[in-house]
Amino acid sequence: MKQFNMIDENFICEHCKKEVLPLKYSARDHCPFCLYSKHLDILPGDRQNKCQGLMKPIGIEKFKDTYKIIYKCEKCNQLHKNIMANDDDYNFIINLSIAK
Repeated sequence: MKQFNMIDENFICEHCKKEVLPLKYSARDHCPFCLYSKHLDILPGDRQNKCQGLMKPIGIEKFKDTYKIIYKCEKCNQLHKNIMANDDDYNFIINLSIAK
């Protein structure tokens, strides 16, 4: 089982420059406005990844009763998935679903 270090804090998105507030029901792991993330963790919340590249949202996939956003790191090209948040911009989610 993966270790999980709960980090839910505000930050300024390095892609769209908007202030992102804590999620409050889980750990915030991406910007709800542009959906970009940052390549920070090896295990969830450990902040040990040296890459630190921006993670570009490139697609979505169905996951249980929600969706996962598929990311590709712009620096090292690693793929990663994060569960979408309740406050994510659904227009971006829809665009990702039809961008294939």
